[in-house]
Amino acid sequence: MARTRIAFISSDAPAAHSAVEALTAKYGQCNPTDADVIVALGGDGYMLEALHTHMNTGVPIFGMHRGTVGFLMNRYEEDDLPARLNNAQDVILHPLRMDAVAADGSKHSALAINEVSMLRQTRQAAKIRVSIDGRVRMNELICDGALVCTPAGSTAYNLSVHGPVLPIDSNILALTPIAPFRPRRWRGAILPHTAMVKFEILESDKRPVSAVADRDEVRDVQEVMVSEDRSVKIKMLFDPEMNLGERIFSEQFAGQDG
Repeated sequence: MARTRIAFISSDAPAAHSAVEALTAKYGQCNPTDADVIVALGGDGYMLEALHTHMNTGVPIFGMHRGTVGFLMNRYEEDDLPARLNNAQDVILHPLRMDAVAADGSKHSALAINEVSMLRQTRQAAKIRVSIDGRVRMNELICDGALVCTPAGSTAYNLSVHGPVLPIDSNILALTPIAPFRPRRWRGAILPHTAMVKFEILESDKRPVSAVADRDEVRDVQEVMVSEDRSVKIKMLFDPEMNLGERIFSEQFAGQDG
């Protein structure tokens, strides 16, 4: 199907605003709900925001880099955009679902494209019990936190805390500790995408923990369940010469020159 109806959206960055004006003048503007494709101008943070905002529309999103970090973005060029869009490769992502119970008994749910993180709230290290599919795998993890990430998110926060890079089509998740104190040498685990991860916060009154699913944070959590939500499909578009799978693979060899 030809992608002729284009909706241009942008972050608040001046460069992104200028790009939308130039592209709209050249190709016209369409409402995102009526578009064949949404073109998002900005950086990775804005791309995640756009993916969340338009998650339930079924409209694919093609990002172009007009921000700071551009791992999820294609290069910015004004010429021949319709041809690029029609030749772009699809990537289907399934987000993680976070179901959290807070200290006051309230329940919270959110979706994460990159990761769900447990983060200590005070100077005290967190104490967390970790269960996988109903079986306790770590009775007590003392740490700054822990996260579960998708393949798409494995090169983000997960990589910065020394988690593994996951191939985009691997159907696996990464469970990664953040600054583990005990057991000190535990580096995390690779899980099947069907895994149900349960975090129980121990001594939560003394060692409070927040749970963060991309942009959504729940403070003072007691228990958090994390699993992949296969019912939700997010479609991103990439230029064939540097698709998301290749970018993630190449990230494992970054910094090797010189």
